[in-house]
Amino acid sequence: MNRHISRLMILTMLLVLPAISMAGGLSPERLRCEYRVNPLGVDEPTPRLDWIVTSDQPGQYQSAYRILTASSREDLDRDSGDLWDTGRVESDETIQVPYEGKPLGAGERCYWKVMVWDKSGSASGWSEPAIWSMGMMGREWDAKWIGKDAPVLEIRDLYFHIPPPLAWDLKIKTPGPKGMQKLFLPGAVKTYLPPPFLRKEFNARGGLKNAFIHATALGVYELHLNGRKVGDDYFTPGWSDYKERVYYQTYDVTDLIDEDGPNAVGAILSDGWYAGNIGLKGQRYYGDKTRFYARLTLEYEDGSADVIVTDESWRASRGPILEADVQYGEHYDARRETPGWDMVGYDDHDWEGVEVTSRVGIKVESYPGVPVRRTMEICPISVTEPRPGLFVFDMGQNFAGWARLKVTGSAGDKVVMRFGEMRNEDGTVYTANLRTARATDVYVLKGGQEEIWEPRFTYHGFQYVELEGYPGEPGLDAITGVVAHSDLAIAGSLETSNPLVNKLYSNITWGQRSNYFEVPTDCPQRDERLGWTGDAQVFMRTATYNMDVAPFFTKWLVDLSDGQDEKGRFPDVAPNVLPGAAAGWGDAGVICPYNMYLVYGDLRVLEKNYTAMADFMEFMKRRSKNNISPPLGIYGDWLNIDDPTPLRVVATAYHAYDCTLMARIAKALDKPEDEAVYVKRFEDIAAAFARTFVDAGGKVQGDSQTAYLLALGFDLLPDEIRPLAEKRLADKIEENGGLLSTGFLGLKMLLPVLTEMGRTDLAYQLLTNRRYPSWGYSIDQGATTVWERWNSYTIEKGFGPVSMNSFNHYAYGSVGEWMLGSMAGIDTDGPAYKKILIQPRPGGDLTWVRAHYDSIRGRISVHWRVEEGLFKLDATIPANASAKVIMPGGEGKVHEVGSGDHSFACHL
Repeated sequence: MNRHISRLMILTMLLVLPAISMAGGLSPERLRCEYRVNPLGVDEPTPRLDWIVTSDQPGQYQSAYRILTASSREDLDRDSGDLWDTGRVESDETIQVPYEGKPLGAGERCYWKVMVWDKSGSASGWSEPAIWSMGMMGREWDAKWIGKDAPVLEIRDLYFHIPPPLAWDLKIKTPGPKGMQKLFLPGAVKTYLPPPFLRKEFNARGGLKNAFIHATALGVYELHLNGRKVGDDYFTPGWSDYKERVYYQTYDVTDLIDEDGPNAVGAILSDGWYAGNIGLKGQRYYGDKTRFYARLTLEYEDGSADVIVTDESWRASRGPILEADVQYGEHYDARRETPGWDMVGYDDHDWEGVEVTSRVGIKVESYPGVPVRRTMEICPISVTEPRPGLFVFDMGQNFAGWARLKVTGSAGDKVVMRFGEMRNEDGTVYTANLRTARATDVYVLKGGQEEIWEPRFTYHGFQYVELEGYPGEPGLDAITGVVAHSDLAIAGSLETSNPLVNKLYSNITWGQRSNYFEVPTDCPQRDERLGWTGDAQVFMRTATYNMDVAPFFTKWLVDLSDGQDEKGRFPDVAPNVLPGAAAGWGDAGVICPYNMYLVYGDLRVLEKNYTAMADFMEFMKRRSKNNISPPLGIYGDWLNIDDPTPLRVVATAYHAYDCTLMARIAKALDKPEDEAVYVKRFEDIAAAFARTFVDAGGKVQGDSQTAYLLALGFDLLPDEIRPLAEKRLADKIEENGGLLSTGFLGLKMLLPVLTEMGRTDLAYQLLTNRRYPSWGYSIDQGATTVWERWNSYTIEKGFGPVSMNSFNHYAYGSVGEWMLGSMAGIDTDGPAYKKILIQPRPGGDLTWVRAHYDSIRGRISVHWRVEEGLFKLDATIPANASAKVIMPGGEGKVHEVGSGDHSFACHL
């Protein structure tokens, strides 16, 4: 059998074969290392392992486990754990198990499998094998950073015709010629440089055993080997704080190497976040010289190895990509294509040498997250022609990604694609809310036959594609939407008897899918796309229900820590490219690590971030006077509906909440003295809050919905005052016509607080309301994602403020936490779903709810329905876990159950 085919078959078997039938009552499955399946290039010297156990027997749990780790698949198949054999370990733990075998070296491969024993002591068979490999682990690469620079044209006076509202938003002050406007941006405006193509040929010898490549860039890169793209990820190496670190990827390329002969490796290098437009900062925030950095290792059966690195021997040229920018778009001239540039024998005599930088002075570390990948495709639902030659495709869904173009025409024909989330009254694509993001792709045909093209280095947030210059009249199949985002495993689902609620849940998940793009961005369409910390913290628990976000936040919390300043403040955005630290935003530095522990049992993330969190708490303590925090930042309860909350109330409440979480974190890390300090500080702040901001009648300063939500949700009120504040909150909602008025911070707490105070009726009323402002109102206006503003579009006033008006902004989707955790009733009763809480809260007009959540310990399922006055509940608890089931209604009966399928009923 051909060696390449046999290796592919083995890899396929390794990844997709189901676990073998087990002898005992349990089956170990879903083996992962550092939250990922078969990760390559792990820099963590003691990586953590996890698995789940499944069983068709109720009440089953794991009583012991054994892990075998071997340096080869052959040794593992022989049940030889030459790297680590735990022997039988008496433990029911299946998560966060650290590797404790022989020290591992750079590039070492580790094959592993698990056996478990059930509650009666019966052993399972071995799980299917899994693998991880070690990364460079700080070792020098012996490589150089290479690229191809070009002169930069600086345009200091740039004139545009810009509609007055947008001109005001951009602070354009000086009239230009003939009534045009002079556009002032920070620094000089620079042109976009065509991404360089880099290549090198090398020889491989016979007897190849393994080949792997480590690669990174200052910029973003696409790696090629012998004419094929390496890997299925995009926007590598990802976005990090380039002032501190850059990440690298590791690829197994054994099957792409031609043995005993010449090979060709190549890369395309684009600006990306490093040198392209970033946030609100324009171009070249981190640097202006893109660089590629790689190390290819060829290991042979005789134990020898060859290493090919980036250095002066590489060649460079420009190609068909004339410009590529994450925000602006991509311009591609197919007439300039150079077929075979990444293959052996290509004539590169007219290519040039590369520019070389020996060192860059920042950390080079293995990428700890999940890369951006294309995850699905969307076909348009309609195409219109608002004016001759201008075609608008409706994709039927707002999403992040790009469009694939299919076209036939003559050489030189130019097709322009513009992207937007809404349409203007004349049917053209609405782009005013994009601000300076051009969001335009251009394709120039080579001609002669059907051409299919999609960009490599840009993405857009859009529902509509405007096509201009298309030869002839395009059919619906001329455009295909490519959905792309950080490729996190889908964790949850929710379906109810109410179509509006179902649509809201869909909008929430699409908002997360669009904005979990390397970092938790605020929006995917305009010139921002930043990792706003306030948005991230209010949405995080919703995010955990929808997707397995553990690796995503493992990576992003490094960005957040890198952005902490010398005073201890966490930033408003991470990676940190904007000044500022606001209450409710910087607190993500405590809230998000705590949620990693709560949902995934991750003690290591608490350990790694504890000093940073403690520094932040000291910053908050220093700036407080008599336990009251002065205003911090300007956001407050951001984008509330004319119902602001005093900034001192927000800052003090969040300081108290941080103390609550820090006490829990200190307890989890076995730091009793710190725990006592934070418990006492919370008590002091809560007392000061009540003294300063709350009167005897329960009125909280500001008298806003969010003021009461913060006071009640963070437990800042004396017992005798709490009922008065609860009544005032309910009255506020009723006085507002039964409508919400909360912004980003209050919205997360709105339905949970109402539910805990016994007003589930109000919670459901707000959830299913269709009047403005509400989720239902936006859905009735065609929303397929969650909007940034309650008034992003209204029938009476049209589009909201053009300067800040995203139609794909997940913050108001934080209600998803309540939908899964309270409406469906799936929650954790302690860290990491070892003990599960099933407590559904029926209400409104819902007659049934069906949901599941794939926790770190396995799938939890719930199906409840109301039939003739009876509340019926079916719940499935994963093996090796137990649950407390609390039924609704007057009975409120509590059931303690083990794993398996359970059914309950009670009168409402």
